[in-house]
Amino acid sequence: MPVLLWYRRDLRVDDLPSLSAALADDPEVLACFVLDPQLENSAGHRRLQYLGQSLRHLRDDLDGRLLITRGRPQERIPQIAAEIGASAVHVSEEFAPYGRRRDARVRAALGGIPLVTTGSPYLASPGRVVKDDGTPYRVFTPFFRRWREHGWRRPATSRPDSAHLIDPLDLPGESAQPVEIPDFGGRLDFPAGEAAALEHWQAFVSSGLQHYEQDRDRPDRVGGSGMSIYLKFGNIHPRTMAADLDLKKPGAAAYLRQLAFRDFYASVLHFWPRSAWHNWNRDFDAIETDTDAQARRRFERWKAGQTGFPIVDASMRELRETGFMHNRVRMIVASFLVKDLHLPWQWGARWFMDQLIDGDVANNQHGWQWCAGCGTDAAPYFRVFNPTLQGSKFDPDGAYVRRWVPELADLPDAHLRRSAPPEGYPPPMVDHGHERAEALRRYQNLSNS
Repeated sequence: MPVLLWYRRDLRVDDLPSLSAALADDPEVLACFVLDPQLENSAGHRRLQYLGQSLRHLRDDLDGRLLITRGRPQERIPQIAAEIGASAVHVSEEFAPYGRRRDARVRAALGGIPLVTTGSPYLASPGRVVKDDGTPYRVFTPFFRRWREHGWRRPATSRPDSAHLIDPLDLPGESAQPVEIPDFGGRLDFPAGEAAALEHWQAFVSSGLQHYEQDRDRPDRVGGSGMSIYLKFGNIHPRTMAADLDLKKPGAAAYLRQLAFRDFYASVLHFWPRSAWHNWNRDFDAIETDTDAQARRRFERWKAGQTGFPIVDASMRELRETGFMHNRVRMIVASFLVKDLHLPWQWGARWFMDQLIDGDVANNQHGWQWCAGCGTDAAPYFRVFNPTLQGSKFDPDGAYVRRWVPELADLPDAHLRRSAPPEGYPPPMVDHGHERAEALRRYQNLSNS
């Protein structure tokens, strides 16, 4: 009997355990992807553009044998499974709150057809790395030690012979009707798909990994791997990447630690799903934030990269133009929004999720909460990034600022450490020293309450 392979955040062919499981008994496999209107409505245009390109590459990699349909998954998946007489529906397991609710609805609607979960987007799936008493870790460092001890499987071999794949054009009924893949006509700086992910990763391993530990905090250099987008869409599995890491070398060890953070935040969201949009540390529910009309005007200037702080403005303009932002400057702009502008972290997290191609609820929201002081392993309340000093430290020659803020391109002092803002560039919208003191006052009031 045929089986249905339902693609979600795993848009590849190699190292895909759910595909291996679907092929295990040598059946015919129908591969499908459901364009979920709820997710389409909540994703920015660039993320949808990248999704569309990934789907086109996946369809080509499967010799055209990928059914793309649109609708509510709890309706479309049971309908397709019934039309082909599927004995099972195979998926990679999801752990984010929406994915878990969606899969529960699909499982209930399948009417006895099993929804088989195999593998996940993580090296160690959420729920597997826990304390001896079965409770989840709240701090990264002990999680990391246990995570290393737990380990993970080697990459799976899953590439199918096209003879095992059902051609969607041969399907009866409504399922055979073609659906247009999203295409907003936008420009993407990141080529999509499995082949691009593997090529990008191998280039980083050969030329960037050795410098990763020293350069990963430098937005003026190509010091990061740029793999977060490929991981977000499952164009590559982190197992494939981990297999290439020689952990005796500092760059590889530092990189593995970042993959561990990805697993850690997924685990936090799994055990505390409320933390997607609420403070993980409930004590921070009482923190004083600004939400009036003036606060919203400040928020718009932050979004537009018109704050008068060069490193903040460069970062926000890069985000608007490319859908990406270096990890170090993500922390700088988040600290500025929360501790200089005193705005709710959720405002910034929502804007990032709208703009970032690699927008991932677990990583994004818990990264924001780290900066706001209300998450796991959070930065202490008295740690307030000075945006000018941060820019000078991590973009010392001003190359990053000059790239994204053309008003400052000809200045020798791009971070305006000693220079007045040139004509056409806004003065600093706040006094950092004053706002730092105000942030400390609010945090101390919280700790005293």
